[in-house]
Amino acid sequence: MLFYRSTRSKDETVKASEAILKGLANDGGLFVPEAIPSLDKTLEELSQMTYQETAYEVMKLFLTDFTEEELKDCINKAYDSKFDTEVIAPMVEAEGAYYLELFHGATIAFKDMALSILPHLLITSAKKNNVQNEIVILTATSGDTGKAALAGFAGVEGTKIIVFYPKNGVSPIQEKQMVTQKGDNTFVVGITGNFDDAQTGVKMLFGDKELEAVMANAGYQFSSANSINIGRLVPQVVYYVYSYAQLLKEGMVEKGEKINVVVPTGNFGNILAAYFAKNMGIPIAKLICASNENKVLYDFFETGVYDRNREFVLTSSPSMDILISSNLERLIYMTAGCDSDKNAALMNSLSKEGKYTITADMKSNMTDFYGNYASEQETAETIKELYDNTGYVIDTHTSVAATVLKKYQKDTQDMTKAVIASTASPFKFTRSVMNAIDAKYDSMTDFELVDELSKIANVDVPNAIEEIRTAPVLHDTVCDKEDMKAVVMKFLGI
Repeated sequence: MLFYRSTRSKDETVKASEAILKGLANDGGLFVPEAIPSLDKTLEELSQMTYQETAYEVMKLFLTDFTEEELKDCINKAYDSKFDTEVIAPMVEAEGAYYLELFHGATIAFKDMALSILPHLLITSAKKNNVQNEIVILTATSGDTGKAALAGFAGVEGTKIIVFYPKNGVSPIQEKQMVTQKGDNTFVVGITGNFDDAQTGVKMLFGDKELEAVMANAGYQFSSANSINIGRLVPQVVYYVYSYAQLLKEGMVEKGEKINVVVPTGNFGNILAAYFAKNMGIPIAKLICASNENKVLYDFFETGVYDRNREFVLTSSPSMDILISSNLERLIYMTAGCDSDKNAALMNSLSKEGKYTITADMKSNMTDFYGNYASEQETAETIKELYDNTGYVIDTHTSVAATVLKKYQKDTQDMTKAVIASTASPFKFTRSVMNAIDAKYDSMTDFELVDELSKIANVDVPNAIEEIRTAPVLHDTVCDKEDMKAVVMKFLGI
């Protein structure tokens, strides 16, 4: 059986289902597997599998205390008609790169890939561990996680979900998707601050022992739907395995031929999943980490210094407007030789001083990664250029990745075939996308832009957008970051 440890202590060892239930370790660390398992199917075997079959082959290796029946049940409930394409994660070739479209789920963002299965993993985990309490999902979002988690957990018996988002830090479509969410067990709160404030506030609530006791007394316990939960990370590994297998199936790569993977990254979970896939045996050469103007990760890979003491920039790719990349802690831990003391000291430094510096040895263990960033102007230019040349329309986050791939190729002359994680539908960021294509569109309303985008891209308007055209606002709570605890207690009636 594969066990999980905290990144911050040697003491705590838990099974996969326990790690999923807890979300965060007792010491504030993140759960990591004691070892990254190797695939036990060949690449040729994987190339003949559906997305659901691939998901089982990958996830069974991580979630070893789930039975085959339990895991397949979770997978089949997750990857069904909620997705608007049977293949779940199709690939589109454009200008020599392969765009892995991860936005065909219920909320048209890549978060659906993991958050459509997490509720089922969580409920199964609760049953396996004889949990009687109602599970309260507490999450912070920079735009996409929130709606995907709300959609996943709405109406799921035995759960409630509370989502905090930065009031002025998400796109109009993202906000409309969240505040119109139905379901008696859902609660959405805008905070007067940025995403990092929301994320820090949520972490503090998780660590509040007094609140934990009060909640337990009332029959509740917290769990997380953020990418800090291993139940979010493991399903993300699947699509990197699947994408390589599909390239092999279509004859786009030879057996064993390496590819590069480009991921637009804020919280570091999505690219960490690609790192896990590489370590499982997928032939990935470089992991190209693409940042927007909040380039804390680019600076980190350049210098070995992680420093969040800088101006926070609101960009057209808001899901990446992040200065504290939570999932980076897992990479820090692994590249420090799984030294929890060393990692804990670095995280303590981040908490107290806002920065830390890794050792030369640790930096040398990160040569798989290349970091760069795209300015707002470059992001817009890439959207326009790709549309003008091919007719293919990408969103702002995907454009950050496409821009950084061009920079990487120019810097290194490495023309290895590349898969770009296309993390959101352009319909989620219509104004930024359409303005990039032509400034004349700026006079249109948000939903006029949606219809125009559908016309010029020759793509149907996704159901996720149609649903919110006339949907009433059901959540209008806004609070200061200092009041998050009070708001949670009020919603739970404790």
